[in-house]
Amino acid sequence: MSLIEYDAIVIGAGVAGLTAGTLLAEKGKKVAVVTAGEPTACLSTGCIDFCSNMDNPEEAIAALPAHHPFHLVTKTQIHEAFYDFKRRMAGAGLSYTGDTNRNRHVLSAIGTFKTTCLTPETMQASPQNEQENIHIITFAGLKDFYPGYIISRLKNASFSTYDAGISTTMGLASLFEDENFLETFLLWMEKQNIRENKIAFPAVLGLESASAVKKTIEHRLERPVFEIPTIPPSMPGRRLFNCLKDGFRRAGGVIYWDWQATGAEKSGRLIEAVITGSHGRPNSLNAKAFILAAGSFVGGGLRAGHSNIVENIFDLPVFTPGKREEWFEQDYFSVNHRIGRAGIIVDESFRPVEGPWDNLYACGAILAHVEALKNGCGHGFALATGRAAAESLLEAGR
Repeated sequence: MSLIEYDAIVIGAGVAGLTAGTLLAEKGKKVAVVTAGEPTACLSTGCIDFCSNMDNPEEAIAALPAHHPFHLVTKTQIHEAFYDFKRRMAGAGLSYTGDTNRNRHVLSAIGTFKTTCLTPETMQASPQNEQENIHIITFAGLKDFYPGYIISRLKNASFSTYDAGISTTMGLASLFEDENFLETFLLWMEKQNIRENKIAFPAVLGLESASAVKKTIEHRLERPVFEIPTIPPSMPGRRLFNCLKDGFRRAGGVIYWDWQATGAEKSGRLIEAVITGSHGRPNSLNAKAFILAAGSFVGGGLRAGHSNIVENIFDLPVFTPGKREEWFEQDYFSVNHRIGRAGIIVDESFRPVEGPWDNLYACGAILAHVEALKNGCGHGFALATGRAAAESLLEAGR
């Protein structure tokens, strides 16, 4: 059992949870994050989608259905979440470019264009249409990246293949951290006689030094360079998670890694502790307040049964979109699966509606009616609701 009492415990180490935890820690609160392992952010492109249904993300948010939880976040909170994120990432050496009033495109590993708001600096030069001239550098044996698909869609594109002796994204990213490898690679590139205006790489230009590696290549070859996110897992997603995690720790936060939250201890209308398991032993972590940011089904915050959907830790009421046979469209790739509406309904303070606990808040993908794929509101929604939940906790004086 824990003898330490925190001001707040956040369940989940994704973008929403780490955003909430970092803000609380920066405000002087004693904060811990409890996580069962790596979040789904590690599988992402590393881009920040606020709402990609229109050219202007703010207008797209305003046009969301009235019951969408993005409407619980004020425009001021959205802007503050946006600029705080850019500031923290730049301080960690992972600069992002973009603005909340303009979406842009990022080329994908299969040649399609992803619409997003904020992109890592290493993707800044990504083409915005199919007419741009680009040369793609790929690596022998690398999976989850398909230059042939890209060239079939972009008529003014070509590619070359380099044999680095390693064919995994993590292995290649590690190689690019080595100055000797980088110099050997640059000498090879200079012999390729590349004619196109831009040079593209799968997102493997380093673990922590991708921006510096990109600038080095640009300087030597005298043209813009950009990364293309690979099929998950993607290095930009891992870089994003690492920076958020390190920022939370620098702010004074504590992370309980591989501690699966399984339940809670309660007294009256208050949660007193979250029960976790570590190495097969039960543990109890005490706090004055709690933020649930465990994600949806993939993140482990929700579990679907034969006829119902369950929240796994606090047994909160879950909005369920009809009967089970109505949860899924026949088209597997549809963005309209009703299961995407499932989740926790919260009030203006991000406390679960009909939940009996006064010191529990929820944010991120576990909220009801998000429909992240349909509405294109991914990490941006997580940033905004994570900040809003933390501010509500602070306003309540907890």
